[in-house]
Amino acid sequence: MGVVCGGQAGQFPGVMMGLPLVNHHDDSTILSVALPMLTLVPGGMGGSETYARELTRQLVDVPGLEARAFVPSAAAGFSEGIPETIVGSVKGGSSTRERLASLASATMHGRSLRASMSSADVVHFPFTVPAPRPSKRQALVQTLLDVQHLDLPQLFSRAELLYRRHFYEGVARRADGIITISEFAKQRMIDLLGIDGEKIQVAHLGVDISRFVPNHGRRENFVLYPARGWPHKNHARLIEAMRLVRRRIPDLRLVLTGGGLDTLGELPEWVDRRGLVGIAELHDLYRSASALVFPSLYEGFGLPPLEAMASGCPVAASAAGSIPEVCGDAAVLFDPLDPGAIADAIALAIDRGDELSAVGVSHAARFTWENCRDAHVLAYRRAVTCH
Repeated sequence: MGVVCGGQAGQFPGVMMGLPLVNHHDDSTILSVALPMLTLVPGGMGGSETYARELTRQLVDVPGLEARAFVPSAAAGFSEGIPETIVGSVKGGSSTRERLASLASATMHGRSLRASMSSADVVHFPFTVPAPRPSKRQALVQTLLDVQHLDLPQLFSRAELLYRRHFYEGVARRADGIITISEFAKQRMIDLLGIDGEKIQVAHLGVDISRFVPNHGRRENFVLYPARGWPHKNHARLIEAMRLVRRRIPDLRLVLTGGGLDTLGELPEWVDRRGLVGIAELHDLYRSASALVFPSLYEGFGLPPLEAMASGCPVAASAAGSIPEVCGDAAVLFDPLDPGAIADAIALAIDRGDELSAVGVSHAARFTWENCRDAHVLAYRRAVTCH
C-alpha cells in the first residue's frame, strides 16, 4: 500500500486491518519530524496531554523516522522518548490571555525557532496551535481533537471562540494533513468545517494495558469520575443522579478527581473532591471503585472509560460524542441529559460488575498506542507527499 493523496486514504485501511504501516517507505530516506508543543501546560490539559506524552514515547526507534519535541521552559522533561529542545523564551499558560502571550513570544522569536526546526520535513502540532508557523517547504500536520466549540458554543467565552476560529479552524483548512482521534470527530470536521475527509486521518488513542492490573474481585462502595471541572463534563447532573442512586444504595459515595474542581461550588458530604491525583492513586481508584461513571456531554475520544476497563472496573458512560464508538458494548450507555437515566445506568453497571469487568479488559486491549503511532507515521508520510 503506497502513500496517496486521494481515494480512501483518510480511512487508514492498514490500521483498520491490523497491517504494519511504519515500514512502507525507502529506509535509506530518513523522514524528520518536528513537534512544537509551545502551548503545553503540564498538568492542565487533560487527555490531550496524555496523548502528546505517549506520542513522544512511541516515536522512538521508528525505522526511517527521526522526531524531536520543542517545549516551553515550564514543560522541560515532558518528552519521555524523543529528543527535546527547551524553548526558554516561551513560558506557557492555560488561560486564553496566557496562550496568546505564548504565541506572541513564539512569533517574536519565530526566525530562531524555525531555524532550529529547519531540518524537519514535517512540522506536527500535537496541541493544534501552529507556533511557530513552519517554513513553506515543510509539510504542516495539525492534531485537531474535536470541534466542540462549534457543537457547543454556549460553553465557550467569546474570546475563546475567536481564538479557536483563528488557530483551530483557519489552520485546519490550510494544513497538509489533520490527525483526529475518532470517526465521530472526523465527521464533525467534514460537516462543520467543510474539510475534505481524505485529508483527515483517524488515530484512536490507546491504553498501555501493561500499566494496569485488573481487579476482578471485591470492590469498594464508591463511584469514580475522573474529569476536570469543565462545563461539558456535566458534574451537576451527575450529582443529581447520585442522589437518586443513593435511594437504592444508601452508602454509595462519589469520588471526583481532576483539576478545576473548585469551580463546582459546595458539594454534598458524600462527595469526595480529591482534585489532581498521581497516576498510582488514580490506578488504585480504578481498581477499587464499584464503577466508573462518565457523563460527559462531548468527547473527541474519552480515555478514562478505557483505562477503567483495563483495570477491571465496570463502566457506565454517556451516549454522546465519540463515547459509544470508544466503549462499544463493554459499557452501560445512558443519556447524559437525563439524571434518571444516569442513575439507572450506574446501578446497572454495579449489578453487572463481574460481566462488565471481564468484557472491559478484553475491549480495552484493542486500543493500543502502537496503532496510534502507526497512524501518525502514515499521516506524516502522506503530508510530505501531498505538500
